[in-house]
Amino acid sequence: QRTCPLPEQRRRKSHIQAKSHPPPTARINLAKADSSCRRVALIWLLLAATVARSSAFVPSSLSRGTFTQSPSAVVAGPKTSSPVRPPTTGLRMGLDLVTYLRTEWISAALCTNQTPRSADVCLQLGTEDGRAVTFIPKTIRTLITSSAESDGKLTVTARRQLKQQADRRKAATIQYEDQRADDLTEVADESVDIVISLQAAERMRDNGLDWKKSVQEAARVLKPGGRLLFAEATNIDGVNYLDYVQNLYTMRVGEDDELAPESDEDDVRYPVFDEIGSDDVDLVIVPHVAGVAIKAMDAGLTPAERAAKAAQEEKDRLADLSIAAFERGNKKRRKKKKKKTDEEA
Repeated sequence: QRTCPLPEQRRRKSHIQAKSHPPPTARINLAKADSSCRRVALIWLLLAATVARSSAFVPSSLSRGTFTQSPSAVVAGPKTSSPVRPPTTGLRMGLDLVTYLRTEWISAALCTNQTPRSADVCLQLGTEDGRAVTFIPKTIRTLITSSAESDGKLTVTARRQLKQQADRRKAATIQYEDQRADDLTEVADESVDIVISLQAAERMRDNGLDWKKSVQEAARVLKPGGRLLFAEATNIDGVNYLDYVQNLYTMRVGEDDELAPESDEDDVRYPVFDEIGSDDVDLVIVPHVAGVAIKAMDAGLTPAERAAKAAQEEKDRLADLSIAAFERGNKKRRKKKKKKTDEEA
């Protein structure tokens, strides 16, 4: 004899069945989510396999003319045939993907946060694409280009990307200049407010340019108080980038003026950048440094001009003190006069 379950037992049993067997719509959603996750995982697996088999992210120092022999070739002796060169159609970023993406993010933040609103003209060292158009604020009116190529000419790709980004953003006007980054022949002295150098020093070195000379040229074209914004490798051929910028000075010998980091002890030297702020880029594989260097207000003056400027500043200071003393005395006299008038009244 079967007993009929109570209403409460029926409800509990139906609730348990509903939990163990979700409705058809829920099963369909779970199946879709599961297939989507599998699809994403498969895409990432294929991408990782492609990157691992290709030479896309091989550092430029390893991808240009450096060849190694297998152990069997070493044991068997040298072969008569020439070594097989890597394919030239692969992507050559020169940096690993992690360092490249992190330094790009830092570069964008640096240009956005360290560009004063009063700045109008910006120059980029080693222009290779159109990213600078989106990095700099819209308050910049003119962007001047320079090339890291050995011939000093902008590539067709760089020109096309600059034009595309400028048309989209509708902000700064692009001034296309075919000039080497280490010889800015088309830019006058003290005519630029901002100079940006974003992962360009190593490309200059690879193409036969002098990245140190590019820093000197940046100091020459910057206005007094102008800024050099940089995100570069920490060490380039054994030379620390930040140390070079900090130790750059203006050397004055008679009437000849030149920018150089080395000179005799008897030469008169003045620092080019009086304020420098920097920090190491974190979360990267290849060490990089990012910072801002502000050009000294008197970096381009001769010793005679510096002395005249100092004398004028001292004269202005004494004049301000005299005016302030006169105003204080005048104020005291008015107070006394007012007090005397009140007493007589």
